[in-house]
Amino acid sequence: MKLIDRFRHIRVIRTVLYAVVGFITYPGLVLINKVKIEGTENLFNLPKKNVLFVSNHQTYFADVIAFVHIFCAVKWRKHNRLGLPFYLLNPFTNVYMVAAAETMNANWLTKLFKLCGTLTVKRTWRAEGKDVSRERDSADTQKIDQALHHSWVITFPQGTTKPFAPGRKGTAHIIKNNQPVVIPVVINGFWRAFDKKGLNFKKRGTVLSVRFKEPMVIDYTAPVEEILSQVMDAIEQSKEYMLKGRHHLLAQAGK
Repeated sequence: MKLIDRFRHIRVIRTVLYAVVGFITYPGLVLINKVKIEGTENLFNLPKKNVLFVSNHQTYFADVIAFVHIFCAVKWRKHNRLGLPFYLLNPFTNVYMVAAAETMNANWLTKLFKLCGTLTVKRTWRAEGKDVSRERDSADTQKIDQALHHSWVITFPQGTTKPFAPGRKGTAHIIKNNQPVVIPVVINGFWRAFDKKGLNFKKRGTVLSVRFKEPMVIDYTAPVEEILSQVMDAIEQSKEYMLKGRHHLLAQAGK
């Protein structure tokens, strides 16, 4: 485990892994399905460190893989598109992803993904398929803080692929402590195209939507509950958006 943690910080290893994983997954995003990207203009002038991407979550791996493709394409100055995957010859590797330790230690494949730059954390509410209640591990928070000091970090405030699940305060604590540039991301279609892990196809020809919003305006002195509420609204997973979704479905059913 410590060996994996050491290797994931070596840029050459991550560059090779990004290229291999990228070429394998590219057809699933562009040829078998269709990725629709919006808002990459909000990424071009971001600082190289202390940038936090907050997003809703629909599969374990497909969402993150799509983000990496987009970041690599943006590095090559592509706007709202991937184009041909030449960008994988010199990929963007200055990014880490936050994921549950239980998920990333499941098998050899998930451990391989850890080498791509995953920050594993212990869930405070779930372990081994059971509901638990435990304190936030300060070592996990420090791990993310350290990553923000020199790179970008992607996190999923809900910590689950279940839509409209409540956000976790850990994300708000990270924002409050580090005062990063926070970019909200709203994704859709991944749950329809892939299985829960995001490694097998479920429905082909699906539009995979990834929308990057403008950096959030945050009062870092506000209580963590207020910051979390603002984040959940920004990624369109708050109760208000859940009610909007229900009203839309009812309206469609009534037509």
